[in-house]
Amino acid sequence: MIVAIDGPSGSGKSSVSRAVATALGVGFLDTGAMYRALTWWCLDSGIDLDDRDAVAQAATRMPLEQGYDPDAPTVAVAGRDITAEIRTTEVSTRVSAVATNVLVRPVLQQRQREAMAAIAAETGGVVAEGRDITTVVAPDADVRILLTASEEARLRRRSAELHGTTDDAAVEATRDQIVRRDREDSTVSQFTVAADGVVTVDTSDLDFDGSVAAVLAVVRRATTPAR
Repeated sequence: MIVAIDGPSGSGKSSVSRAVATALGVGFLDTGAMYRALTWWCLDSGIDLDDRDAVAQAATRMPLEQGYDPDAPTVAVAGRDITAEIRTTEVSTRVSAVATNVLVRPVLQQRQREAMAAIAAETGGVVAEGRDITTVVAPDADVRILLTASEEARLRRRSAELHGTTDDAAVEATRDQIVRRDREDSTVSQFTVAADGVVTVDTSDLDFDGSVAAVLAVVRRATTPAR
């Protein structure tokens, strides 16, 4: 079973996708972590993120390893665990330079397809989440979902995640990371409007458990044979 989930920042797609993978008993792939890992590796290696050719070359040789356990997904480069490091503010504020590199995207998209196939072969399925999984990476997935939420809800969630609070100051401190990144990434990927055959799940008014239940309901409808 291949489940592809796209969505903007703060929509809950990472945490919901992990919970869905756990419920289904399959593996999990965070495709956005690939772009973050490449960003981290370029910064650590002294590669200029504005040098598109150099970053694309780095993408082809990046020694990346991703753990697919939805309860404890990991990311390592050259044997070094960078699971926490790719979530730092430095990487978060600079990853768009890599994610919008049109030379990089085909390279990482192919790595994503290969990873999804390997995970599905080993665990019986995969839930993969990102920006263009439903349209470019896995347009033939068994289930394709666009997980979305209002900007207000997304800002509130990410603020709570990053700052531990949803007061006005924390929300404003989060706004640039959410709004700017979505705006920049939307120049190379469509993740705000569902493509044909993609089911939209709006989590604006849903809590976490409700969001997971809504996605699982879509999966059941799509994978239950008609009687």
